[in-house]
Amino acid sequence: MSAKSAINKEVFTPHDEKMLVAVQVKRRTKKKIPFLATGGQGDYMTFICLSVTNKKPSHVSITKVKQFQGSLSFSKRSMWTIDQLRQVNGCDPNRSLFPKDCPEFDLAFDNAFDQWVAGSAGEKCTFIQILHHTCQRYSSQSKPEFVNCQPKLLGGNSILHSAADSVTSAVQKASQALNERGERLGRAEEKTGEMKNSAEQFAVTAHKLAMKHKC
Repeated sequence: MSAKSAINKEVFTPHDEKMLVAVQVKRRTKKKIPFLATGGQGDYMTFICLSVTNKKPSHVSITKVKQFQGSLSFSKRSMWTIDQLRQVNGCDPNRSLFPKDCPEFDLAFDNAFDQWVAGSAGEKCTFIQILHHTCQRYSSQSKPEFVNCQPKLLGGNSILHSAADSVTSAVQKASQALNERGERLGRAEEKTGEMKNSAEQFAVTAHKLAMKHKC
């Protein structure tokens, strides 16, 4: 079982929640923590998770989950509602038409600000895309600001929409091909009909000539 599947099963399922997406992260800048607060727990992995309750009305949360070295379990460390999210910074300063993906992103809440580096640019892009789509759907107050994010991650082109667009495009192409084939068959049938009529007229004329010379 992957770490993300284990997080969903251990952390969210027992609370009747469903994890929508998770991204493994590390801090870009070290956070100053008092020595006694660390508890001597050593290294750990951090995941930022987006989840929604199964019961209506739906409540969406952004949760920081950690797994400490030597432990098989995961634990919640911090949690915010989606309405506490103020800004998502994709940290992409490149304003060209073809910006390069980067793994860095920032999350700003009412009472917290974190700078993260995802395991890969692809993981970060997937997280931001699903987060943006979820905010548009579930945010009850003013929606968070998404800055320095590539246009492909925002708007209506979510992963599911892209897949649907691909299917629609394939159907349209197939329909167009069938229409063109039907038109070609129609023209062929029309020509066949004309040839048949010509042959029948020729046969009638030939028969009349034969009867005339016979007489």
